[in-house]
Parts: sequence; structure tokens; C-alpha cells
Amino acid sequence: MPRTPLLRGAAAVTGSLALTASLTACGGSSPTGSADSKGAEKVVTVYSADGLKSEKGDGWYDRVFADFTKKTGIEVKYVEGGSGEMVQRAVRERTNTQADVLITLPPFIQQADGKGLLQSYVPQGADKVNGADKSTDGKWTSVVNNYFGFVYNKKELAEAPKTWEELLDARYKGKLQYSTPGVAGDGTAVLIKSMHDFGGKEPAMEYLKKLQANNVGPSSSTSKLAPKTDKGELLVANGDVQMNFAQSKSMPNLGIWFPAKEGGKSTTFALPYAAGLVDKAPHSENGKKLLDHLLGEEAQRLVSEVGGGFPARSDVKPTDANAVELTKLMTGVEIFEPDWADIDKNLTGYVDAWKSATGS
Repeated sequence: MPRTPLLRGAAAVTGSLALTASLTACGGSSPTGSADSKGAEKVVTVYSADGLKSEKGDGWYDRVFADFTKKTGIEVKYVEGGSGEMVQRAVRERTNTQADVLITLPPFIQQADGKGLLQSYVPQGADKVNGADKSTDGKWTSVVNNYFGFVYNKKELAEAPKTWEELLDARYKGKLQYSTPGVAGDGTAVLIKSMHDFGGKEPAMEYLKKLQANNVGPSSSTSKLAPKTDKGELLVANGDVQMNFAQSKSMPNLGIWFPAKEGGKSTTFALPYAAGLVDKAPHSENGKKLLDHLLGEEAQRLVSEVGGGFPARSDVKPTDANAVELTKLMTGVEIFEPDWADIDKNLTGYVDAWKSATGS
């Protein structure tokens, strides 16, 4: 499935966290991992934003990690949480680094780079990744492309809301929730999109202050909001296309939509899962092998079919049923490219403004 390139400004798409992190193993249960004939530990530890691993064991990570272990004998240790939490955890562990590979959503991958958490490594296949989706110095590259979005309950709502302003209606009181900006990547995306759609920080904060009257409250994990929406506990929540599309396969009431400002067009922006090799990684060579595997053609072909996302490699163009459905979902939605340098520099200020506006 062809991926729509990012544009500064808007262009129509015509084609193409929690602190309670879980530690799981793929390919074995040894807490330390096995060793090869030279005594090197055959294990790699991944810290990742949630969304690519399934509780049922049928997610993209589940498949590609199992394939990787079968191919290399290297066991994958996996720790999951919000993008911000994964970066914070890596910062706390700087004197005793535990992670080998860090995978987060923007702007947290840029934040990790800015904090010196990543070392340069250009995975095999990275030359096929569009320039906007990787760093120029080899510190990180996208492994799964994705877009920010919202979900709604299709059973309770005859059709998806269309505008931000509709969400201020009293029918959504106590039935709307979005994950916490500054903690969750998708929560931070709420700030980014609202500032874009409303034309700046101040009008966005004015809107989010009004929306707070309907908001259930903070959530460190975006992935937990979709099940609540599917059950009808919520009518609307934030999310992202890849994660919610995958969840919708087992959640029949879950629909995906993209808010517009009243009188405007539906918009979104790319929110890829970006991966980097951790500085002073205890199993650096194994981390490099895993990054190569994630960007390999076989793993990339599974992104839509298994993961419900968009391949990071521009030369991988899947035609499976999910790819076709995703193309239809994104058609007519305008894509804008955030100024990630500005967001990385001013993220703390934006989050503080949100806290002040909403009383969070």
C-alpha cells in the first residue's frame, strides 16, 4: 500500500503507557536469556510504546519477535508503556542501562535523542524509508507508519462526530476521554492536532478548557480507551489508526474518525513508531539485528496484514484486505506535518499550558 508522503502544510490523502509496564518474553522464559557458543547473552530488550503487541498474542510484535527468535535464537524481552514513560524509564536507568532498543511515537523519539539516549545505527532497509521518517544522523528510523485519530462507539452513535465542537455537547459528558499529554504519545497528539486545527496554542487551550467539562479524566494508556469505547463506557476517545484498526477486528463497535474544526476539513498527521538503538545498550549487537529484522521486507509486508498499520519502507506496497481498507479509511483526510523541532523544544510549555487550562 503506497504511503502518502508528509507535506509541510496540508495535502489530501489519495492512497495508500502506562506506568504499569509489562515484561514479557518471546521465545523463552529465562529471566536472563541463553548464551551462544562464545558466551554472549542471546537476549534483546525492547522498550516500546503500546499498540503493536496484542493481548491475544496475534499482533505485529508477537509475529515478528517470534520470527526473529526462530531465525536468530535471540530472545526478546519486552517492556511496554506510554511513549513518555518509556523515555523517562530509560533516563532513570542511564547508570545501569537495561534497554537495547527504544520504540516510541513522536515527539518522544526526538526527546530521547535530545537526552542522549540513542546511538547511531542505520538498519538494513533504512534507505527505503522516507527522509521525514528518520533522523539524518542515524539515531532513529520509523519501523511502522501510523496516523493519529479518534474512535467512537458505532452502536451508540449512528455516525461519527465530525467536528471538535460537537464534542462539547452535553451528550458526551462523562463519555469522552483522551490519554494524558506529556505521558502518552497519542495524548500529546491531541495537543498537536488541536493547536493545528484551531490555529495556535491559545485558541486550542480555550477549546480544551471547555472540553474538560465532558472529559472523564487522565489516562496514562491510550490502548485502554478503545475497549471502554467498544463497550459503551465511552462514546469517544483518542487513539491512532494502526492500534485502533487492529483492535477493531475484535471490537465490533469501534469506529475510527478524524475531527475537523467547524467549517474545516478532517485532518491528521503521521505518528510513526520510531525505533533507535539505545546508547550503551547491554546487547548492542542483538539490538542491531532486531532493527534490521523489523525493517526487513518480510516484517514490513506484515505491517498491514497483521498489525493494521502502514509499512515504513516505501518499496513495500501490500495489497492485502487490511491495506485496501486502510486506504479507504484515509482517503480524503488532509495530512499536515507538525514542526517537530518546535514541539520538541517547547513540549514542556505546551503540556504546562494544557494542565493550566484543564486544571489537570
